[in-house]
Amino acid sequence: MRRPTRSTLPALTAATALVAGALTVLSPAAATASPRTGVISRPVRIAVENTNATAAACVPDDGSYTLHARLVGPRREVLGSNLPRVNVLVHDLATGSWFWNLRRHPAYDYAGRLAAHGETSLVLDRLGYGASRLPDGDATCLGAQADMLHQVVQHLRSGHYRFAGSRAATPAAQHVVLQGHSVGAAIAELEAGTFDDVDGLVLMSWTDDGASQRAVDEATRQSSVCVRGDDYVRAGRSPRDYRRLLFVTAPAGVQRSALAHRGAEPCGDPLSLGPVLAASALTTREVEAPVLLLFGSRDALTRHGAPRRQRFSSSASVTSHVVRGAGSALPLERSAGRTRALVRHWLAGLPG
Repeated sequence: MRRPTRSTLPALTAATALVAGALTVLSPAAATASPRTGVISRPVRIAVENTNATAAACVPDDGSYTLHARLVGPRREVLGSNLPRVNVLVHDLATGSWFWNLRRHPAYDYAGRLAAHGETSLVLDRLGYGASRLPDGDATCLGAQADMLHQVVQHLRSGHYRFAGSRAATPAAQHVVLQGHSVGAAIAELEAGTFDDVDGLVLMSWTDDGASQRAVDEATRQSSVCVRGDDYVRAGRSPRDYRRLLFVTAPAGVQRSALAHRGAEPCGDPLSLGPVLAASALTTREVEAPVLLLFGSRDALTRHGAPRRQRFSSSASVTSHVVRGAGSALPLERSAGRTRALVRHWLAGLPG
């Protein structure tokens, strides 16, 4: 495991911020069971420090927090002593843990569907999102999100996290794969390139230097709201705009559920996009784990040719697929089954 020496990082000015913007767990008897035979979901809590030891220059508050998440997988693994593999699902700025675990729509429940095929996932609310509360949205940043993700990986490997409302032992993970969507993929990429402690990396709808003008405009808008004094900001100018950022073919019911979950994101995240993009030139080349890149052919936030723009020169292998007709929210589009099949096939080929 590599962990660089931490140094004092400069605070962002308003001008820099604009540039940056441009580019549970219950007792076993009470655990949530799925109608799918053998699949179970249990809430967990993970203690983290909101620190930043990455190359992305941004300053968090160094405070102690508890992240809320769910383990979703086969009963024998979730309630057992070890996890052969856990997929840590990392959400975007515009979403939350619900994106990966949309239980109201089982056909689009990414974690649940993976579990039905034998995969265990940690569905995580990052700090400042969903149940992982952060009073001051300026108190964290994307570099810290990557650092906290590293802490989550280490806690999973050691079994040092807890089931909510239970003293039962938590299973330790033998292998950890990070799966991220959009800026969540950028966080996963930064973690893997900085700390070298994961066994695989699935990056959906993210490119280091292939953002569309639509993505640049949205990032600039969010940063402008934040530098005026707000510490939380919503993705999309309106519900309609939010849908257009994420979806092309998702069923109307799925889109309505997404809007119902639409919340505000901590301003420290969009304001630190610039430093993350600057750091990616180095950290992408440091990723040694196998990488799977997935893009939608109609993603509003990436330019044509984005799959060719990633620079994983040290990776054991890099696989890229474009899902025809899909927008950014690959797990929630009508082609979600195709996306899951690509991921499962890739996971099956990982060592160990």
